[in-house]
Amino acid sequence: MGERFCGWYFKCQSPAHTLAPIPAVHTRGGRRRCSLQIITDEGAWETALPGEGAVVEKDRPWAVLGENIFSPEGIRLDLKAGSLRAEGSLRFGAPQPLQYDIMGPFCLVPFMECRHRVFSMAHQVDGRIVVAGRAYSFENGTGYIEGDRGYAFPSTYAWTQCCFPGGSLMLAVARIPLGPGAFAGIVGVMLLGGKEYRVATCLGARLVSMRDGKILVRQRGLELQAVRMEDAARPLRAPTREGMTRLIRENVSCRAAYSLKKDGRTLWELEVPNAAFEYEYPQ
Repeated sequence: MGERFCGWYFKCQSPAHTLAPIPAVHTRGGRRRCSLQIITDEGAWETALPGEGAVVEKDRPWAVLGENIFSPEGIRLDLKAGSLRAEGSLRFGAPQPLQYDIMGPFCLVPFMECRHRVFSMAHQVDGRIVVAGRAYSFENGTGYIEGDRGYAFPSTYAWTQCCFPGGSLMLAVARIPLGPGAFAGIVGVMLLGGKEYRVATCLGARLVSMRDGKILVRQRGLELQAVRMEDAARPLRAPTREGMTRLIRENVSCRAAYSLKKDGRTLWELEVPNAAFEYEYPQ
């Protein structure tokens, strides 16, 4: 029996720094294992934790890994694993959910390699966590929560997310296996001025170009572009059908530029200093 996994990504950011813990559970042959990864502007850490008694729910961002608790209301860390120490707590404000599932009708398709879920596009973050001797303090910070579950991450994909004053954005493009072939699956959403803009394969979106850290997708008259402007990625582990054997790289806080156009008219454009960006695509 192949590996199955379920994990949640809690991104917390302030003007000074970014912190993103990733609790996950992995099941293979009836045996459960857990992991906790933490990525910040300064580094990335990974530790294995016992599966016995651990809880990682698939339908909401709730995880209990020993003394470490993750929920829609906040995070509490009390981790002592080898040389890594992480402790403290964060409080979350009310989540800002999407109008409907980010995967649209694809959320009903059985046997998909990976299912993506966005729980909150933006919420307030307050509190303090110390990781490896470095304090990460948040006062009226901003958070974002998403999750993945299934058998494995896509073999090739690109993903980016950023929060900005008055809005939030997430865009992902991935190779999706389908029978003997595959297609470029797209999911993306932007909250801007209280309005939700979506791009998705099921809505007619197509990949125009993917090169040199740039993603361009088009959906009828709507065009969304994301550009990674620097690369200071940290290593993370990602699931495969054999386990957490894949090494990927994430920029948890990098310069990036975004633009949204409709019928050739620019609706919005912005350059941010602290975007999250993973670019696991052939150059």
